[in-house]
Amino acid sequence: MKEHINLGRWTDEGLDILLKEAAVITSPGERIAFLSGHFLKTEYKESTLIGDVKTPEVFVINLESVDCFTFIEYIEAMRLSNSFMEFRESLRNVRYKSGVIAFTNRNHFFTDWREFNSGQLKDVTEMISYANSHKVIKQLNRKGDGTFYLSGIPVVQREIAYIHSDAVDDEVIDNMNTGDYVGMYSKEEGLDVSHTGIIIREKDRVRLRHASSLQKHRRVLDEDFRKYLKAKPGIIVLRPK
Repeated sequence: MKEHINLGRWTDEGLDILLKEAAVITSPGERIAFLSGHFLKTEYKESTLIGDVKTPEVFVINLESVDCFTFIEYIEAMRLSNSFMEFRESLRNVRYKSGVIAFTNRNHFFTDWREFNSGQLKDVTEMISYANSHKVIKQLNRKGDGTFYLSGIPVVQREIAYIHSDAVDDEVIDNMNTGDYVGMYSKEEGLDVSHTGIIIREKDRVRLRHASSLQKHRRVLDEDFRKYLKAKPGIIVLRPK
């Protein structure tokens, strides 16, 4: 198995210390908030993973630069770990179906987490707003013109529940927890979400902690969740168990 490891400012020992500190936090959501807070200002960079239909998959750990999905992958794997060695193993299981490192086994879509990491995560979208949630059937990976987003990956039909942004009122916000993983629902055919992040509650403020690709940011940061959501179609919410 080929590996590419870039810990950025971290060391194996430093991550061991961080994960041991996090392990004493019993609330999954608060543990996620604690861990993700240590990655604020981390550089945004897309396409840090190695592998496609023509290129052998490489097991990548890159804590120096993240995109919105690798950011939450690393945080979720850290949540499940007490040491750097455990983190490596957890990441395999978070990123790949059955922990088998291969491009075709990679969890390419946000709702793949719901399907293949159901022992650790639960889709709570309908639970937090049953009256205002909508269900759609998506053909994931197939674009409107019939071509594919990812060559070599099969099209998967999946039922997806989401909450329209206009329906995310105070009651919905109150039903969301610190540490919830949020996907920004996509209207595009073949996609479930366009972006991902983490809900962080601080007293009366609710923030989205995410790796922003916007040129003015290009880093992991916190933004007001309500303001951010105004320009998005809706949300899908996964909660750590």
